[in-house]
Amino acid sequence: MPDLPSDSNVSGSTPLPIFQRNPAADLRKMRRVITEDFSWSLAMVPPLSELCLQQIVSNFEKNPILDKLVPKHKTKVLDRISTLLPLKVTANLISDESYWKRCCAQRWAVCDISQYRGSWKRLYFERHLQNLIECFIPDLTDAQSILEVAELGKDYVAKLEIQQLLPPVKLEDKKEGEVDEISDSGSEVDLDLPSMDHFDLNLIANCLHGLEELHLVYGVKDCGVNFQWNLFNFTEQDCVSLAKALQIFKNLKVFRLNKSKVDDEKVRVLVRRLLNHPSLVHLDLSHNKISDRGARAVGKLMSQSQLRILNLCNNNVRSNGAQAIAHALSKNNSLTSLNLRLNHIVDEGGQALCQALLHNTSLMTLHLGSNELSEPTASVLSQVLSQNTTIKSISLSCNRIGLDGGKQLLEGITDNKTLVEFDLRLTEIGQESEIFINQVLQNNQEQARLEALEKRPPSRV
Repeated sequence: MPDLPSDSNVSGSTPLPIFQRNPAADLRKMRRVITEDFSWSLAMVPPLSELCLQQIVSNFEKNPILDKLVPKHKTKVLDRISTLLPLKVTANLISDESYWKRCCAQRWAVCDISQYRGSWKRLYFERHLQNLIECFIPDLTDAQSILEVAELGKDYVAKLEIQQLLPPVKLEDKKEGEVDEISDSGSEVDLDLPSMDHFDLNLIANCLHGLEELHLVYGVKDCGVNFQWNLFNFTEQDCVSLAKALQIFKNLKVFRLNKSKVDDEKVRVLVRRLLNHPSLVHLDLSHNKISDRGARAVGKLMSQSQLRILNLCNNNVRSNGAQAIAHALSKNNSLTSLNLRLNHIVDEGGQALCQALLHNTSLMTLHLGSNELSEPTASVLSQVLSQNTTIKSISLSCNRIGLDGGKQLLEGITDNKTLVEFDLRLTEIGQESEIFINQVLQNNQEQARLEALEKRPPSRV
């Protein structure tokens, strides 16, 4: 009789339950995995590449890895790294515009990229450097940080618009009874004189080899109740330092120095360094204190440079200064725009400038508003309008030209085909003359529009 299986009895009755025969084996077979999160799946586990990217982002400042990444991973890293990373890490490493756009949006609410040739990186470096310079206080702020930013941004900074330059902090008067330190020779050891009156651009001039535009205001904006005249003072030391810096900026095309109390002596110092400048084409010295001597220096600059735009608005230029500028204008063949608004050139200066236009063939815009001009100037200008074929815009607003002057201007403009703008507001020329002059201007504007359409290249279908 063959042996029966061990798990059955001889009598053929029902076998014993399995947990009674082998408890350990039975427990293993009874185990079950019961999940509590029904949304869990294997897809929720991040891939190894994602974990690596997270480590690269979190350690980017100490170990910046970017160029070795494939494009899709590089994009992810640039989208995640902080905008507060030091410039010494990001300046030369990151050229991606989306990153610099995030940096700009983080700092400034309004960012007009059209003013920076469409470059977010240039916008960031220029405005960052401007902010540092505008907040610099001589002998109190460390200039090393400005020098570092200028060095890092030397390939991206092309324009600086400095809206304020702060003076040194005025030291409090010494306490009563305090004795000055005296050296053995009897002179004071510490004179408490500042090392500079305002930020010295020579500190960063050698770094900004690509600077093309510079706008400066030696004053404090939003000073409010703390107003003091010494907050608006372009000193001799400032002038000498700026003149040296201008000579270093070989690629400078536009220079503006406004609202800084620039007088004749200081403008002569600046002009001396700008003579024969290789690139300067736009000079703006408006809203200063330049008189005839300074105007003569500017006239010399016109004769020895390639200036195209000159703005001396709101100064103290009188007839002699205007005559010096007129003399230079008569021999100049590069200037296209001259602004002498809000000066005191009177008819002697106005007539000289108009006579210069009989010889000049480059000037296209002339602004002589608010200069105490009258009918004699209008008489010479009438002759100019009948002969000159390059001038396109003239402003005589806020001058007492009078009815006779208006008639002479109308006579001169009748055969003119190039003038398209003629500002005669508040000149008392009479309504009839004004109406006929406007008709001539409208005809010239329409003709200019048609000529522009003819020159426009044909559109591609």
